[in-house]
Amino acid sequence: MSQPLIGVTTYLDRARWGVWDMPAALLPARYPRYVREGGGLAVMLPPDAPSAAAAVLARLDGLVVAGGADVEPVRYGAEPGPRTGPPARERDAWELALIEAALASGTPLLGVCRGMQLLNVALGGTLTQHLDGHMGEVGVMGRHTVKPVPGTRYGTLAPEATEVPAYHHQAVDRLGAGLVASAHAEDGTVEAVELAGPSWALGVQWHPEMGEDFRVVRGLVTAAVRG
Repeated sequence: MSQPLIGVTTYLDRARWGVWDMPAALLPARYPRYVREGGGLAVMLPPDAPSAAAAVLARLDGLVVAGGADVEPVRYGAEPGPRTGPPARERDAWELALIEAALASGTPLLGVCRGMQLLNVALGGTLTQHLDGHMGEVGVMGRHTVKPVPGTRYGTLAPEATEVPAYHHQAVDRLGAGLVASAHAEDGTVEAVELAGPSWALGVQWHPEMGEDFRVVRGLVTAAVRG
């Protein structure tokens, strides 16, 4: 199987390294490792002009929208709640444009945590701005069990209940157009969504890159190879 080129979106934040302290495009090293373990070649996609999204997607075989900051509530018609974090407007605009370009072109797409939430918002869905019990301490991944929905794409990739690493306090509320829930937590929270039909578009609410289960990314890479 040839190795497809998989783009992974990045943070845009201030960082320090060596003698430098300046804005930087950041990506935890677990993401490119995750793509490599799935059989793909990873390339970082820092925030850019939304108008460039279609041209970028034309050069890629697949897309991973990484985790990160809360989605700004204005994107789904809501006011920010007291527990909602500061916006990352450049990321929101860029990643929504990438998602829309991927859906339009049929480019296989995997949304991770924030990426799943953005996929839902891109299709007209809404988010719950705060819930408890889905992360560890500050800066520490929690773990909980997700149960797949039989017959879904995710349920085919991972047919059994699985313990996953998670770090989120927001979640899907109303599903976006064309999306179906394909996994749930024990408390009923939607933990995976996917686009109904032949297009390969899947979002997971946990952080699979932090674990050792590569079935989801292998599904993405297989879809990317098939085109």
